[in-house]
Amino acid sequence: MQPADTGEPPLARGSGMALGDRFIDATSGEPLTDLVLRWAEERPDEPAFTFVDYGSHRDGRRTTLTWAEAHLRACATAARLRRFAEPGDRVALLLPQGLEYLITMLGSMYARTIAVPLFSPDLPGRSARLAGAYADADPAVVVGTSRILPEVRVFLDDHDLPRPRDLVAADAIEPAAWDRERVDPEELAYLQYTSGSTREPAGVEISHHNLAVNARQLWTRFGVDRHRRVAIVSWLPLFHDMGLVATLAAPIVHGIQVDFTDPASYIRHPARWLRMISDRRDDEVLTAAPNFAYEYCLTRTRDTSGLDLRGLRWCLNGAEPVRQGTLDRFAATFGATGLRPGALTPCYGLAEATVFVTAACEDVPPRILRVDPISLREGVVRLAETERGVGMVSCGSPAGQYVAIVDPETCAELPDDRIGEIWIHGPNVARGYWRKPERSREIFGGQLTEPAGGLPAGPWMRTGDLGIIHDGDLYIAGRIKDLIIIDGRNHFPQDVEATVQDAHPAVRSDHVAAFAIDGADTEHLVVVAEHSRAFRLGELDHDEVRSVVRGAVGALHDVWVHDFVLVRPGGVPRTSSGKIARSACRQLYLASQLPTVRE
Repeated sequence: MQPADTGEPPLARGSGMALGDRFIDATSGEPLTDLVLRWAEERPDEPAFTFVDYGSHRDGRRTTLTWAEAHLRACATAARLRRFAEPGDRVALLLPQGLEYLITMLGSMYARTIAVPLFSPDLPGRSARLAGAYADADPAVVVGTSRILPEVRVFLDDHDLPRPRDLVAADAIEPAAWDRERVDPEELAYLQYTSGSTREPAGVEISHHNLAVNARQLWTRFGVDRHRRVAIVSWLPLFHDMGLVATLAAPIVHGIQVDFTDPASYIRHPARWLRMISDRRDDEVLTAAPNFAYEYCLTRTRDTSGLDLRGLRWCLNGAEPVRQGTLDRFAATFGATGLRPGALTPCYGLAEATVFVTAACEDVPPRILRVDPISLREGVVRLAETERGVGMVSCGSPAGQYVAIVDPETCAELPDDRIGEIWIHGPNVARGYWRKPERSREIFGGQLTEPAGGLPAGPWMRTGDLGIIHDGDLYIAGRIKDLIIIDGRNHFPQDVEATVQDAHPAVRSDHVAAFAIDGADTEHLVVVAEHSRAFRLGELDHDEVRSVVRGAVGALHDVWVHDFVLVRPGGVPRTSSGKIARSACRQLYLASQLPTVRE
């Protein structure tokens, strides 16, 4: 891709300025709706989307749509939606994972309605979240399947939610002609609902331009164009930002094929994910998942025979803190299958920026910064002189957008190696939250104080995440709201959690929550951890585990663990994207509602 001539000098790496590159132009090009039509005309019989159904066949039943078939079915869906919906009306997807989900998203885009990617009401444990998002979006049309629609009606009645104008079965839509309408890039394509760990679901307003740009930024960062033989493999839920962009938008940019399955199939047998990648050994493969998924894959995959991961080129790890130990174990375990250490790709993103922000894309093992923990408490980064430092994993740099580290109080940009709030500016950043103008101004209206080096004053998106820039790379330090302050010193919960999970084998990896509670004179540190299934309850010495954890945290972080609670597997709550929900865990702790393991 040729550099865009902006007339301004590039931002330097490691200079104390924001990360960015004015020589990358990922902002222009066709909207995704035009591209689908283009591939349907230029390569009509080439495969586009393949769903692997492990529910109907143990080895996976593959169903593929070509680009021509995808386009025709999206046209029929658009015609069906517009019977009872006008441009700008919301269309809620209460669908199970599958090809109908992708086609409904495309059909909604063709129809110029606003898609609301949710999930079917039979997904356990998500009823309250689904009801909240549905009520906020107030959809004119709901799309399900013939099997799901009866449950949709019951769900709407049980939660006293208004019936939409139309209930549509995606699997029963008949072929129909569609008079193509021009899609304004600034029109909303969909609302991405995000619950986070501390607030009610909010619909991020993603425009057609945001979506197309962000998919291009992803491929630009990895140096991929339409001439490289690339495939995508995924099991991520399509109602989540990472899964939606990876499975729908990213393939459309260059006409790339995607093989995907449903999350339940991965959870039951995580090796299926690896075998789907192995089946694409003649391609360069991109896949993505949160850190806990890689950890889960390690614990549940015993047989690696027959796996060939030489084609796995980009193995993105994001959506929650990236653990060095997970990266090391994954590389060691699957190195014999041909997995290159450089394929492991830590990244950073969030729904408010569509999804993709930064990635470490060089074909080298992930960069680890070993940091003096005392310096972290002071808000700066100094390299540790021993191996006992805190390991921070590089999440690389962006493409086609700016990332700055900012003092959240003064709104002044901070130099390298200073901890501050991560701010983002770029064409992929959403314009706000659906029907939440005040919160939109707060989050999406950041203004830099005296911006330097040609940076725009605003608007910047304030992520609420803490990070640093070191030698041109972004490192994530945690969430502002999760910061633990004891005796005037800052402690980052994910660092404490990493220490706890490594302290004793009875602690389940990536299932630890650290948070603060009020004390008489200062806050107290509480740690809640799930016990490892590798230990039988009768074999656990609770006093020993508690003592070892307290000793490790005290030695590395110089803070006393006021209370350590061991809970049953599944007892530490998570957000919809798999992140540890520390606020929810704190509430359960204070209400004495945690499923504790009895001593």
